[in-house]
Amino acid sequence: MQDKSKVLDVKEVPKLSNWFLLSIQHLFAMFGATILVPFLTELSPAVALVSSGLGTLAYLLITKGQIPAYLGSSFAFITPITSAMAVSGEGGVMVGAFIAGLVYGVLSLAIKAFGTGWILKVLPPVVVGPVIVVIGLGLAPTAIDMAMNVDGAYSGIHLSVAAVTLLITVLGSVFFRGFFGIIPILIGIVGGYTYSLIIGAVTSVQVVDTSGIKEAWNNIVQSDSILGSISAIFVMPEFIIPFADYNPLEVINWSIIILMVPIAVVTVAEHIGDQMVLSKISERNFIEKPGLHCSILGDGVATIIASLIGGPPNTTYGENIGVLAITRVFSVFVIGGAAVLAVMFGFIGIITEIISSIPTPVMGGVSILLFGIIASSGLRMLIDNQVDLGIKRNLVISSVILVIGVGGAAVRLKFGDANLAIEGMALAAIVGLILNLVIPGREAGYGNGKMFASPEDK
Repeated sequence: MQDKSKVLDVKEVPKLSNWFLLSIQHLFAMFGATILVPFLTELSPAVALVSSGLGTLAYLLITKGQIPAYLGSSFAFITPITSAMAVSGEGGVMVGAFIAGLVYGVLSLAIKAFGTGWILKVLPPVVVGPVIVVIGLGLAPTAIDMAMNVDGAYSGIHLSVAAVTLLITVLGSVFFRGFFGIIPILIGIVGGYTYSLIIGAVTSVQVVDTSGIKEAWNNIVQSDSILGSISAIFVMPEFIIPFADYNPLEVINWSIIILMVPIAVVTVAEHIGDQMVLSKISERNFIEKPGLHCSILGDGVATIIASLIGGPPNTTYGENIGVLAITRVFSVFVIGGAAVLAVMFGFIGIITEIISSIPTPVMGGVSILLFGIIASSGLRMLIDNQVDLGIKRNLVISSVILVIGVGGAAVRLKFGDANLAIEGMALAAIVGLILNLVIPGREAGYGNGKMFASPEDK
């Protein structure tokens, strides 16, 4: 029986008239975070956009079109990339990312060989639920900072932009019907952008920087020929190609491996958490079908693709999971459409400039809702599985996970000149896993044992 709460199921194709807007909504949701990583690590934002699109398409292919996940730049690799850049430059970063992608592949083979039963045994709802809460709340400071701060200083005007954006998105999610009811994120972003332009017109505070758009437009209209205009529209991203821009054999070293590879192992916990969130909100079991090995392999291949063209490592995106939860549009065709648009936009300079001009507080306002929905999904998992927090064992495990994850606890290790940090959500997941294994009464952590939808609901 078809689930009436789903606007579009995983394999359903949207109407052509709606397809573009549904896909562009996902593109906008991931754009700010995806280009933020290369901005912070001195890589090319345009290349990051192209690599996220190509990586997502590869992911959809590897997962047999069964998981509606969008992949973008991974925040977990920001510190390793910065350190690796100082050690071996951009070439070293790409080699490290390539090896990290291979690690995903090795883990995928191990899961394929030994199954997922052991994973589900060590990750019951009492561990997974709080970890999902941490995934959402761990991102909360980022959303709030984007919403109200400019270069670290409080701005009431920017906070008003975030508030208006959030209000429009919330009203759209609750009250809009029909097609408008499934694009509230896009409507919120457009509304917040429009409000930002108005604020800039009536005050001295310019929230929207349109200089990049004007420059790109002038390059197009002031060209002396049609060919010149076309060449001004399409801009080749600054790809970094192995053996053309650097020699991998010359830049690879143990420092790079130590910096990058452990992060791949750590981010698997985040990947599993994302898959469980997706499984919960879509009422499917992606851990079993198409299988965790497929999704992890998809992450790995996406990261390898990024490393071969100069982009940061990729991972599944919480922002886009939030869009799925709000809109109930789970179609992989919508996700695929967003990926194709990302690749195209990476080559179109003026479109990249338009999306880049979306004010940070607009993305902050939207992110407040999206990240909160992720956290709420973790609470829902605890409730749906009837996990009894009156049992001291469950209370201890969930409490420790929440404080370590939200508090930003970290374990920092030093290997020669290289530093490794395991922190936040990753550390919380590891500690929760260990506590679940060592504290007696493990069966209490499963609640009613229905972490995922039943087989007949798949």
